[in-house]
Amino acid sequence: MADLTNIESKIFTAREFRLESGQSLPVLELAYETYGTRSLTEGNSVLVVHGYTSSHHAAGKNAKGKQGRGVTEGAPGWFDALIGPGKAVDTNRYFVISVNALGSAHGSSGPNTIDPRTKKPYGPTFPVISMRDMVTSQKLLVDSLGVKSLVAVVGPSMGGFQSFQWAAAYPGFMKAIVPSVTAPRSPGGLDRLEALHKRLASDPNWNGGWYYDNGGIARTLEEIRFETLMAYGQNEILAETMPDPKAREAAIRANAQAWAQIYDGHSMVVLRRAIGGFDITADYAKLRTTKVLYVQSPSDKLFDIALSPEYVSDMRRAGIDVTYVELPTNKGHMASHADAALWAPILGAFLKRLS
Repeated sequence: MADLTNIESKIFTAREFRLESGQSLPVLELAYETYGTRSLTEGNSVLVVHGYTSSHHAAGKNAKGKQGRGVTEGAPGWFDALIGPGKAVDTNRYFVISVNALGSAHGSSGPNTIDPRTKKPYGPTFPVISMRDMVTSQKLLVDSLGVKSLVAVVGPSMGGFQSFQWAAAYPGFMKAIVPSVTAPRSPGGLDRLEALHKRLASDPNWNGGWYYDNGGIARTLEEIRFETLMAYGQNEILAETMPDPKAREAAIRANAQAWAQIYDGHSMVVLRRAIGGFDITADYAKLRTTKVLYVQSPSDKLFDIALSPEYVSDMRRAGIDVTYVELPTNKGHMASHADAALWAPILGAFLKRLS
């Protein structure tokens, strides 16, 4: 199968974006990539949404100098095994839009972007956002591209939250959602947010949250990232090609160090708050027009697999058409992309049935 190449990161801009909290962003920017060609005669658009600290670089390799903020030039996208010519999300058939979430640090409006009113980063003053705000902003992007409907919204982890929110906020706009390594409600709330904020604030460069001109807090971010990658299954992923435990640890630490030079601590807080408040279980009735392919990993340490059967039963009782898949994997929270081959045929067949 051919790979996608010469991908360009783009920016969508809107003015005076009103948030669920009542506050407004004077300027809304969303970074995004597209793959494939939009059909003018039939709906063939698929929206891809990412996990907590990931980016909009979901597939292919970027054109030289056209990668988005925090995207390594020439690196394949995180869902590249699933998106591309002849792959499960076949870009010969579908027009794929991959968007960076509002509040993220990879090019969309977030704490590390400039507040036009102060001419400096928003930092700790960036407003509270919700999953609904993320999805509302994405709808503006989709509309701007002339897309009248979506075949599906696809995403892992926080991307799964966004896909559920899309189905609840815009019932009938998409035929299906494909949430993976996720749940219809958040696994944690205020306690996790407080612990994260306390840890970030322990960095000697914190400076009341204004660390941008104070050397940054890369050391603390690196520690957090290393622990997260270990917990999410990166060690198990590398074990297949790297048998030496010390070599794996060194590789994961290098990954964490590179990420910490790019990402923003306040984005972690803003997105964690949005995640902690997510719960779509009371809105199942709105999802009746949307088919669901729900993919889980039994080895996931973040989302308890024991809760999934109850979620599925509740959705089915509410009249939702759910296809539930458990992956035989040891890749933990990273399973839906690290072990993409295990469910790529299922995803491809699911999308084709929608047509």
